[in-house]
Amino acid sequence: MGKIVVSQNVTLDGVVEDPSGEGGFRHGGWFLQFMHQDWEAWAELELAEAQAAEALLMGRRSDEYFGARSSMMGGEWLDSLNRLPKYVVSTTLREPKWTNATVLAGDVVSEVSKLKQQIQGEIVVYASRPLVRTLMEHDLVDELRLTVFPVAVGAGERLFGETSDKRPLRLIHTKAVGNGLVHLAYERAREA
Repeated sequence: MGKIVVSQNVTLDGVVEDPSGEGGFRHGGWFLQFMHQDWEAWAELELAEAQAAEALLMGRRSDEYFGARSSMMGGEWLDSLNRLPKYVVSTTLREPKWTNATVLAGDVVSEVSKLKQQIQGEIVVYASRPLVRTLMEHDLVDELRLTVFPVAVGAGERLFGETSDKRPLRLIHTKAVGNGLVHLAYERAREA
């Protein structure tokens, strides 16, 4: 059975919106602005995660973002991601932008539940806030991996929205990434 792993860069106050600054959000661009000398350590962490993954799961906008960049950029991390099968959750998308991608157009909960049955190993979710919220609400996330950046931006879309109930998690791993970032891993706690 597959394991849904959400991997997300996030500010100290939980904001995930516009890390690159390309989206025009007034507090965007925090990813590079606060990466400092930690780039190499962060890249090693991301490469190890990509190499351990069996598939990627994402929403339409993430497919567009990564798909547009996948042919223009190179490197071992992107090569690892390009090789993986990708599953794009969307009711409007017909042709995914990223290579080796399949559109999951049906009910999200049903489609992801089936995907977890079909794939053995980690199914990693990058940068897909609405999808993550749906997966969390329906208890489909098995592990959260958060790389926390040393900044509170004070406004913006956060990874988690309102939920119908508490979602207990258990800390399973912590790691300093370089000199300024922290990587936290949580698994879903079956009992509170």
